[in-house]
Amino acid sequence: MVENKKIRIVIADDHNMLRSGLRTFLETYDDLELLAEASDGEEAIWFCREYQPDVVLIDFKMPHVDGISAIQQVKKEFPGIQFIVLTSFVDEEIVQAALEAGALGYLLKDAGANDLYNAIKRAREGKTMLSPEATHVLIQATTRPPQIGHDLTDREIEILRLLVTGMSNSEIGEQLFISRSTVKNHVSNIFAKLQADSRTEAAALAIQKGIVTLEEDTE
Repeated sequence: MVENKKIRIVIADDHNMLRSGLRTFLETYDDLELLAEASDGEEAIWFCREYQPDVVLIDFKMPHVDGISAIQQVKKEFPGIQFIVLTSFVDEEIVQAALEAGALGYLLKDAGANDLYNAIKRAREGKTMLSPEATHVLIQATTRPPQIGHDLTDREIEILRLLVTGMSNSEIGEQLFISRSTVKNHVSNIFAKLQADSRTEAAALAIQKGIVTLEEDTE
């Protein structure tokens, strides 16, 4: 029965003391088995190929290959290997990137022994476990009002990029091979979506919000 098998684990972290602490933690449980310890993302990928563990405890920040990239690569080759990200901080982008890459757990390194043990058990069963801090940032992300300009179409962004350079509607139409009236309609929609009253304000908002960058326009 699967329930009687030990959960085979690989640790991936570039800090010796952290790996030592995790090793000691794993040794206290009869149903957990440590297969290998990786000091960077490249080693983590190699050990996953070599041993095909059940669960990998992996840090986000590591040399050579970061944790998220390692998860993505291993998941392509071995979808059944489960990952728990163990890190020192919680950042919305990192949490989302870890989950999108395929991680099932996201815990802080100061998590209690019971929490880590339960996360490992749940990961082997294909279940998610997030720290309260990670859950909090995800809730904040889902309840935050959408950023201005999020609903711009690809064509509107294209026109906005040209508008930022100072082109008139006629010049934009010539550049994109569309009529001046079509450009005018798009510009009106851009103003509405950016809540802007003028071309200058729309251009400033586009740059401020990162919708358009000056580097793109000078290439």
